Amino acid sequence: MGPLRTFLRPAVVTAAAVLVLAVVGCTPEPPASPGASPDVTAADAGATADAEDAPSVLMLEGSAHDNLPFFSAVVDRVAASADGVAGRAYVDALVAAGFEKGAMQVTADRTSVDDPVDSLQFSVLWAGECLVGQVGPSTPAPTAMVLPELPSGGCLLGSTRPIDW
Repeated sequence: MGPLRTFLRPAVVTAAAVLVLAVVGCTPEPPASPGASPDVTAADAGATADAEDAPSVLMLEGSAHDNLPFFSAVVDRVAASADGVAGRAYVDALVAAGFEKGAMQVTADRTSVDDPVDSLQFSVLWAGECLVGQVGPSTPAPTAMVLPELPSGGCLLGSTRPIDW
């Protein structure tokens, strides 16, 4: 039973991460404080931003919500490329766009039996919140949203791959 448990564990962890992203993405966000800019909801985050509407630079003093359109634009560009389900491509593009590599997490590109993953998640921890992206064959369109930082730190549940390049 030991080898079977080792074989199933990555699949269970990945499934749990996808489930948590789906559940957290469905919870309503708290109302904005008076005078605050409108928040992007999970439903809005799934929509792709037009290149003309997205800011062309990272707003270093901005919140995760302020930077979501820019993050989404980077995600959309990579998703449309030949590396659309390659975690390194998203990390490299986000770093080139100005996001800090040390604040990122990414899930594996391949399953434990070396098949391509159905869903790839990646994130950037930004001022106590998480910019989270999801792409892959099981995702109808590239998705980007802002989620709260996990109580244990970081943005993604389960196993993530080291970003050591």
